Amino acid sequence: QVQLVESGGGLVQAGGSLRLSCAASGRTFSSYGMGWFRQAPGKEREFVAAITRRGNTTYYADSVKGRFTISRDNAKNMVDLEMNSLRPDDTAVYYCAAKYGYSPGSHYLNSRFYDYWGQGTQVTVSS
Repeated sequence: QVQLVESGGGLVQAGGSLRLSCAASGRTFSSYGMGWFRQAPGKEREFVAAITRRGNTTYYADSVKGRFTISRDNAKNMVDLEMNSLRPDDTAVYYCAAKYGYSPGSHYLNSRFYDYWGQGTQVTVSS
């Protein structure tokens, strides 16, 4: 069982930056691939970024590539999402998610392959 708690959301002007953090419980954090997803009002949840268990491979949605950076610290059971050059269309509730064990790269992009989810944190980007 893994519990995930996101933090760091808030209100920021377009062009600004935010850093989201996800704290995970449990002693086997390094066994989980981690992802960030987001859901805007009236839209489906979408993939944002993911990182493999050891942190040696990352994946990004095209819409955030070059602006967002995902990282993890297995010693601290933390995964972060650094968001720069924010745009109004980045406004959404951002969710941290964990998936156990090995998975092919394509599974990191699909929410149905994740086992645990946080409660979400709101990010609002004003124009």
